[in-house]
Amino acid sequence: MERADLPGAAHLVLADGVVHLDPERAVFDAMLAGWERQQRTRFLKDATIRPRIALIRRLGEFTNSYPWQWEPADGEDFITHLRAEREGARPITVSTARGYEVSITLFMQYVTDPRYQWPAVCRERFGSVPQQVFHEGNSVAHVTDFEGQPGRRPLTYDEVQALFDAADGRVEHARLHGRKGALPALRDAALLKTVYAYGFRRREAQRLDLADRRHAPKMPQYGQYGAWFVRWGKSSNGSPPKRRTVLTVPEMDWIVEVLDHWVTEVRPLFNPGRLQALWVHERAGRMSLRSINEAFEQARRLAELPEELDLHSLRHSYVTHLVEFDYPERFVSEQVGHRYASTTAIYTGVSDEYRTRLIRRSMEGHSELWESR
Repeated sequence: MERADLPGAAHLVLADGVVHLDPERAVFDAMLAGWERQQRTRFLKDATIRPRIALIRRLGEFTNSYPWQWEPADGEDFITHLRAEREGARPITVSTARGYEVSITLFMQYVTDPRYQWPAVCRERFGSVPQQVFHEGNSVAHVTDFEGQPGRRPLTYDEVQALFDAADGRVEHARLHGRKGALPALRDAALLKTVYAYGFRRREAQRLDLADRRHAPKMPQYGQYGAWFVRWGKSSNGSPPKRRTVLTVPEMDWIVEVLDHWVTEVRPLFNPGRLQALWVHERAGRMSLRSINEAFEQARRLAELPEELDLHSLRHSYVTHLVEFDYPERFVSEQVGHRYASTTAIYTGVSDEYRTRLIRRSMEGHSELWESR
């Protein structure tokens, strides 16, 4: 087969005529370098590529062999090992196992594709060629819509209030004891309330700038907090971050006062200068993703809420509560940036009270229908 200069092709990453002291390791490293190059041409991010490369190296270490030697049994044993109870390591979840299988399958598709010449290289040098490790018969079946942690769920209204009370309590505690943490605590409280009031993802909230504030013509009472323009929405398949505008809903209009207080009175005390970031830290820079997680975890501990709840649970809560406020499904999906309504449905966990209200409404409708007859 004529050599093609495809990104990641063997002859582009494996030098001809070079004698390696460890030829197997050299070819394996070249495979990984080629796969990385191939993925980068598809505009995949480092956050996607690097864990995939690390996973393939882990599989190589586990099997103590190389891709042209791997068999389906090796992949099965690897996943079984990661799913087992081991000292010092948590078993991986079903969804994580599936993700690992997908990554390994993508790598094997790359090294078994003759266009990249790895089968020919392996046959010539080692007398064997790579084969696919996972197939329909030995991979995790996708039988349910949601496979996340059962403990990760929407917060109830009481839990949301407890979380906010705990966040506000940190502010009062710092003030009473004359500590320097009052300003960061004020910021964290406003941040958590904003994440809930708009259903933001962590990165979406972290990347907000002051310039992303929007007026809503039909809701002038909210001023410049009628909506937020999200520029860093979740991307997919190497595409740029998705953009959307998130409106302030009347049930959450208390957030307008919270944000105005933060922007006009508290944020300037951090001396951010010309920095446009909405959420800033004590050194006048943009807050990190880790700091945002820590803000939630501190409030969760003080509120004595279950450890399984994380910052993303506030987004689940937002979706659920909009549904309970009787907003149309399409509107909710657009607010949170879901392409499909089925994704929004996975986030939704309506309360018994809401379902009871629906049943009563339905019964009242049936009663009126019978009476009219």
